[in-house]
Amino acid sequence: MVALVSHHDHEGDTWHIEGDADGTAYHRCANYQTAANCNWLRPAGIASHHDRGLCISCSLNRMIPDQSVEENQVLWGRIENAKRRLVSQLIALGLPVRSKLPGVWQDEAQGLAFDFLRDWPDQPVTTGHAHGVITVNALEADDAVREQTRAALHEPYRTLLGHLRHEVGHYYWDRLVAHTLWLSTFRQLFGDERSDYQQALQRHYSQGSPFDWREKHVSEYASSHPWEDWAESWAHYLHLRDALDTAASFGLTADDVESRVQPFGVDALWDASRKGAPEYLRLVNDWLRLTSVLNELSDSMGQAPFYPFVLSRTVVAKLQLVHEVIAQANT
Repeated sequence: MVALVSHHDHEGDTWHIEGDADGTAYHRCANYQTAANCNWLRPAGIASHHDRGLCISCSLNRMIPDQSVEENQVLWGRIENAKRRLVSQLIALGLPVRSKLPGVWQDEAQGLAFDFLRDWPDQPVTTGHAHGVITVNALEADDAVREQTRAALHEPYRTLLGHLRHEVGHYYWDRLVAHTLWLSTFRQLFGDERSDYQQALQRHYSQGSPFDWREKHVSEYASSHPWEDWAESWAHYLHLRDALDTAASFGLTADDVESRVQPFGVDALWDASRKGAPEYLRLVNDWLRLTSVLNELSDSMGQAPFYPFVLSRTVVAKLQLVHEVIAQANT
């Protein structure tokens, strides 16, 4: 968060960050006064023939719910709040964030775009990813609808931010794993993604998951297909990083809590010789210690566990690959 100082010039209203020595000028995102309530900035002076005056996060939107419907304004506002948190984290991790859409942030071939569509009785919307476009049912931003869906699918956890993190995991698999040297390692840890995807999902929903899915996967849905295993693992890694970073920003670290959780050792790693292995192992063990306390706090309030998942040794190895892929993308 920064404090802004208004400045008027030939480009219209521009802003400077208070105390910023270099005097860089910014414009507010064009969605500042919409239901998105976007408080992000964009550098002044960058423009293109197709410029829409949007920040990098809002520039990713291809379709939004009909804003003439008041309820959709509320849903879109919640969606954008979650998406800004996602995009902020992706940028902080050094991941490539570009838009498929025309404008200053454009990368049509490899960029990302979001379609936020409203689910109607005669027009059902399925959340998913295809060729860089992530479709999200806007009703996922309705707490009551989302809880009904979670209960119907017997899920322990379902959030709007979790959905976005999962789907963007598919996008980054296409960008950072497929057709790269990581692919063979991915197949060793997650399985062969060339197995029929639609058949795998049909089998998952008709027959359920293997009895031992907890030993190999971070969630039940992750057991349906290697692509879903990756997306679920990716989302959980982003959960882990964001929660730990947020705690640290308030001066809370795993060293501040007492926990009887048995930490993972190097034998749980996929590759203990990787340069980032020590950092990754520390992150995972800090996560275990912190969530064990947070789960107890949730229980003391009569709430569902803060983090209702158990990380097995196999999952820890898979998450290390996610960690390494992200670290390499940042080099």
